[in-house]
Amino acid sequence: MSDVALIRTQRLRAAVASTIGTSIEWYDFFLYGTAAALIFPKLFFPGSTPFAGVLAAFGTQFVGFAARPIGAAVFGHFGDRIGRRGTLIGTLLTMGIGTLLIGCLPTAEAIGVAAPVLLTILRIAQGIGVGGEWGGSVLLAMEWGDQRKRGLMASLPQLGVPIGLLLSTGVVRLVSSWAGDGFLAWAWRIPFLLSVVLIGIGLYVRMRVLESPQFETVVSKEAVVRQPVWQAIVEHPREILSAAFLRMSEQAPFYLFITFVLTYGTKQLKLNQDDLLGYTMIAAAAGVICVPLFGWLSDRIGRKLMYGIGIVCVGLYAFPYFGLLNTKVAGLVLVGIVISLVLHAMQYGPQAALIAESFGTNVRYSGAGLGYQLASVIAGGPAPLIATAILASTSSSTWISWYIVGCAVVAFLALLALPRRVHAEQVETVGTDLS
Repeated sequence: MSDVALIRTQRLRAAVASTIGTSIEWYDFFLYGTAAALIFPKLFFPGSTPFAGVLAAFGTQFVGFAARPIGAAVFGHFGDRIGRRGTLIGTLLTMGIGTLLIGCLPTAEAIGVAAPVLLTILRIAQGIGVGGEWGGSVLLAMEWGDQRKRGLMASLPQLGVPIGLLLSTGVVRLVSSWAGDGFLAWAWRIPFLLSVVLIGIGLYVRMRVLESPQFETVVSKEAVVRQPVWQAIVEHPREILSAAFLRMSEQAPFYLFITFVLTYGTKQLKLNQDDLLGYTMIAAAAGVICVPLFGWLSDRIGRKLMYGIGIVCVGLYAFPYFGLLNTKVAGLVLVGIVISLVLHAMQYGPQAALIAESFGTNVRYSGAGLGYQLASVIAGGPAPLIATAILASTSSSTWISWYIVGCAVVAFLALLALPRRVHAEQVETVGTDLS
């Protein structure tokens, strides 16, 4: 095979492997979020008041977010030391095994308090797995891809979010409709057990990808860093913190849009659960188109500008979003949910390249992963808890909207503070120019 043909093949394999791998990881992660809103309060926290049960379920969900920076540090170390490809196999197995075991877990009725304790431990395993996944999958696609299209190439693994959301929501809705009253009794386990099939697919595609050429260059120049996580923290603290806080307007609203909306819609508005799941699936399908679209657009108009537009749009949408939901009119609720994920894609599309480009290749897995995953502790994890607590105390969505606006303000300030560094390897193309 010629060098040009090899590069073409590996670019395609890297893009496919990254996208499929992240889709599987996010299927597992989002599946828990859907279950936390609809299933786990009754099975693992029985006897609680409705809102207390939801808070407890979202609390176990939060520990998964808290574990994500740990996963970013652990797998980031190995990703910058031994390579992206091998590390990504480890993240896939960690996440997949954790999800599979959740599907086998006895409920509180069978083993009492041990059930939520074990659920929490397995959620931590999920968080560690997905915490290490993002950096490697983004870098594998971005570093193999055409370096003049980094926004588009890095957005491809980001497709794992809408695809994973689409798959997890669709499977829950399908199994729920098929099993009827048996869903809470036993059929809820099926979506979790299906993870074993997805693990096999993910391992197959990832084993066929060669190591990132930019990392190979680092190895050949003997420039591998001994302690990449520590070096990233010492040399790039501003980049890491800015990356974390600029995600406030993307990640916090996102988990309100896909998990809290199920609680709000079913308990507060008395909307049909299957309808809400269906609307979320449609919105996720729109995200599959919009994420790479806005990643591509960031190659044209600039990462910061594209991301800034997304921040402003999410902030402006905070009140109209709940206004549409509160009408309880099916068509308007659908429009509200779809628009929410389109606006999310305006940030999520360019986000991977925006963050990753701030770090050099030898600490990029560690630095970008830490910045990205720290947002889980300050944004994604607390968001459903905060929204549920606000709703319980006020019975209104008004202050939840103000919370979204506040997240947008913080994110915009962080975006302005994010340094834009152009590393030498960023202006090089991988092998022969094939564009």
